[in-house]
Amino acid sequence: MAIMFTRRTLARASLLVLLATLPIFFQSSAYGARINIFDTTKDSWALLGGYGQSFPGWGNTSERVKTVDIIGRYNHLVVDDAGSGWYEGYHSLLLEVPVSVVVSPEVSAMVGVNVLAAYTFTAGNRWQPYLFVGGGPVYSFADIPGMGAELNGNYQFGIGFKSDWNSENEVLAELRYHHISNGGSEEPNNPLNSLKVLLGISF
Repeated sequence: MAIMFTRRTLARASLLVLLATLPIFFQSSAYGARINIFDTTKDSWALLGGYGQSFPGWGNTSERVKTVDIIGRYNHLVVDDAGSGWYEGYHSLLLEVPVSVVVSPEVSAMVGVNVLAAYTFTAGNRWQPYLFVGGGPVYSFADIPGMGAELNGNYQFGIGFKSDWNSENEVLAELRYHHISNGGSEEPNNPLNSLKVLLGISF
């Protein structure tokens, strides 16, 4: 059952990424964007940290779970010079390894892997916003009431802002909606619907 759920989770995450990246191919032909699938010269790494909290009553969430989050991220630029005018920007794929330290209701941890599709708007000079969506598997060491499985899946979406700090680094700020559940593979299956606020630096 766990293997079937893992495949289902990855399939859902892959579908989210596919839907989010479909505009890449239309914009590439319409605006002469450059596709950089195998070019890694413009890729970057980032480290983010922040705080997350689930909200009882938001959907079927029944527990208030508080986390301190640390996320390592690899950012692969897929399409450059997409769009025009106010929505000029670039598409990228984000591979994340999140570690969430659960501080309430008990001290424990959750770890996972995320694959996210992102679009960054580059028309602004000082702050550049970006949108992202995706998900992946999550393994929970925490004994949280209502979560009937250790192996879960997540999907998430959010908005971020980045700004140059110096010639080699950027400051990042993000707000994301985050959902965790086991997809019905085990009972009970009360999801965690959370908001996460993150700050970070890319290099």
